[in-house]
Amino acid sequence: MKSPRTVIFAVLGALLFASPAFLNIYWVDVLNNVGLYAILALSLNIILGHAGLFHMGHAAFYAMGAYTTAIINTTWQIPVLWLMPLSGLVAGLVALVVARPIIHLRGDYLLIVTIGLVEIVRIALINNLFGITGGSNGIFGISRPEIFGFRIRRPEHFFYLIWGFAAVTVFLFHRLENSRFGRALNYLREDDVAAEGSGVNSAHYKLIAFVLGAVWAGMAGNIFAAKMTIIAPESFNFWESVIMFMIVLLGGRGSIPGVILGALMVVGLPELFREFASARMLVFGAMMIVMMIFRTEGILPPRPRRYRTAVADRKGGPA
Repeated sequence: MKSPRTVIFAVLGALLFASPAFLNIYWVDVLNNVGLYAILALSLNIILGHAGLFHMGHAAFYAMGAYTTAIINTTWQIPVLWLMPLSGLVAGLVALVVARPIIHLRGDYLLIVTIGLVEIVRIALINNLFGITGGSNGIFGISRPEIFGFRIRRPEHFFYLIWGFAAVTVFLFHRLENSRFGRALNYLREDDVAAEGSGVNSAHYKLIAFVLGAVWAGMAGNIFAAKMTIIAPESFNFWESVIMFMIVLLGGRGSIPGVILGALMVVGLPELFREFASARMLVFGAMMIVMMIFRTEGILPPRPRRYRTAVADRKGGPA
């Protein structure tokens, strides 16, 4: 028998996938942005929520995926979606090189280094690195994606592409967090000294989490480039990293439903109050302060893990 929580999520998912039928183009595009940020926040959640690494430079890997797609597509006309794995691979390789010397840093020290990373990437893009990034003007003329000959152009088409990829992300990351690797990351987040004493290789697992999050952000950058058909350095500034960081903290670190709800609140909710443009961010900021004071674990924190022991198994019940 399915739990009420599972039924609720299934109903909400069905309503979401049917929403383009009764929403106008503007709100469909808002949901597209929510979905894109949900994917990015889920990728950051592996690093921040599960491994407990204070990483605020995620927009750098997002940019690398987008620019990899844009440069190769506009130069050699390779279909955009074919470049998604390559975009993730490039972001992951850069993350591997960057993270290896800094992965031992903790807390604020790692946070400051990653802030520097996103600024280095942005400035390098503005200065037209190797003459291929287009400088501050960016890159134009990126092709629309195609699936079996069908060209994706309209917001409702991108809706199913983005949320389909988000659904795949949720499925894979749910399996990941319930795997041995996911449990090891959670041990490190709670107490890395005790985890190492239990045989968990701290640097190894943290590095894998960092690279995996970067790979997924790079693939999200591929979709962003295809959706916009034009990218520029200002699309990947420090504020983008702040938004991702905020989504994970507000929704609940380590919680997949919480991160999706956080994306809806941070990206979608302000659009409801666009007519109150002068005050909407003030209200939103006040709401976040209240949340961080009275609900420090986030809106939908992860449920406590339940483990079975040999004694409990013999008795036929949970420990």
